[in-house]
Amino acid sequence: MTSKVANSSGSNNADAKLSPSGLPVREVPGGYGVPFLSPLRDRLDYYYFQGAEEYFRSRIARNGGATVLRVNMPPGPFITTDSRVVAFLDARSFSVLLDDAKVDKTDTLDGTFMPSLALFGGYRPLAFLDAADPHHAALKRVMISLAAARMHHVAPAFRTAFGAVFDAADAGLGDGPVQFNKLNEHHMFDFTCSALFGGTPPSKAMGDGAVTKAIKWLGVQLHPLASKIIKPWLLEDLLLHTFRLPPLLVRRDYADLTAYFAEAAAGVLNDADKAQSGISRDELLHNLVFTAIFNAYGGFKIFLPHVIKWLARAGPALHARLASEVRAAVPNGSDITVPAVDKMPLVKSVVWEALRMNPPVEFQYGRARQDLVVESHDAAYRVRKGEMLFGYQPLATRDERVFKQAGEFVPDRFVGGEGRLLGNVVWSNGPENSEPAEGNKQCPGKDVVVAVGRLMVAELFRRYDTFTADVKEMPLEPVVTFTSLTRAKAE
Repeated sequence: MTSKVANSSGSNNADAKLSPSGLPVREVPGGYGVPFLSPLRDRLDYYYFQGAEEYFRSRIARNGGATVLRVNMPPGPFITTDSRVVAFLDARSFSVLLDDAKVDKTDTLDGTFMPSLALFGGYRPLAFLDAADPHHAALKRVMISLAAARMHHVAPAFRTAFGAVFDAADAGLGDGPVQFNKLNEHHMFDFTCSALFGGTPPSKAMGDGAVTKAIKWLGVQLHPLASKIIKPWLLEDLLLHTFRLPPLLVRRDYADLTAYFAEAAAGVLNDADKAQSGISRDELLHNLVFTAIFNAYGGFKIFLPHVIKWLARAGPALHARLASEVRAAVPNGSDITVPAVDKMPLVKSVVWEALRMNPPVEFQYGRARQDLVVESHDAAYRVRKGEMLFGYQPLATRDERVFKQAGEFVPDRFVGGEGRLLGNVVWSNGPENSEPAEGNKQCPGKDVVVAVGRLMVAELFRRYDTFTADVKEMPLEPVVTFTSLTRAKAE
């Protein structure tokens, strides 16, 4: 399915004057400027002077509306020696990044830099492997099986986490506004580990410092991509974007996390040994740490505040509709399950719309396997073998040529016949209506992420009639602060 979508916008005939669709073939506009100085200036534009979206929109305008451009991407000097990318900034050209036959994803997860393998026990995690790598299929097989086998544990584990988050929110509102992000960050780590592996959650096995260890480990990996954390910005740019933080800073934290997962995930490791997966027990362990903390926990940390943000902005009219749907589908006193939320069309649409508006991972990178002709809506462009390709997903999934009111949150966009648009929701590194497989790069936990979003909405509107919250947009995740939570009149 992925390749079929991408084939409509990418051709191997890079010498043609017309693309397969009859569009004129051009050289990619834009440029990279003066080495060292231009990537540095562009980094400051991206993080501080313009912000990500305006950075791209201003360059689209500068190049006559072209949505395939040559630009520099941060972090730039000195963390990376080559900031040059070909950027795909519309839905049609972006789809090439989902075609594993055309794009090599080796070491491109974080873009123009690669974190030290010392952060991963010396192994290259699945997310950094290309689909053609022999290790990829073996590791992906384990992850797909794990997600499927544990799906029935997701709802009970989430119910526990949700209860802890909102019991704390209810109690805290007596003293003033309550920030959702802090509660989500704290309790979703326990949820992630309980849902994936069962057993003792990290907060009990490792103490209150478990979340701090996980966040520190993520931070040392991703600090070149972070911003608006430290003031003044000049100091932040020097500390986070100029030099790599050494893995030594989190070596003890990572050792503690690995020791926890060695016990928590022992059943998965034992099953893989018995199945002769072809992956050593140690390599699989470090991959499970990465999957649980980076992919799952890190994703929920970003995704769920966006869901709450859009619900808060939508207001009581949507809240009433959602509450009505949830309470009609799940009798009072019954548990909300994954099959139950699958029968809630509006809940499902709200979650897909949140994923369209704010995909948890905004970027896609990969290298062209061969010379290509890549089509946007209005033209086609020559891309050379080996060039780094980049896509900014929020512009692709808010493409006005694909979606009506593309820049607006439309809660019922995917209800009924509008579900045909799901192929253009690609947050999981593939179309929403396709499935992860051993031979593609689509997220193996795609269905778990969607299920958790639905469970969040359903649990919220069974417990509450409505709520209000203040939202502060930040580069990674919005800061959502509850100002009121109105309990349901009859639970």
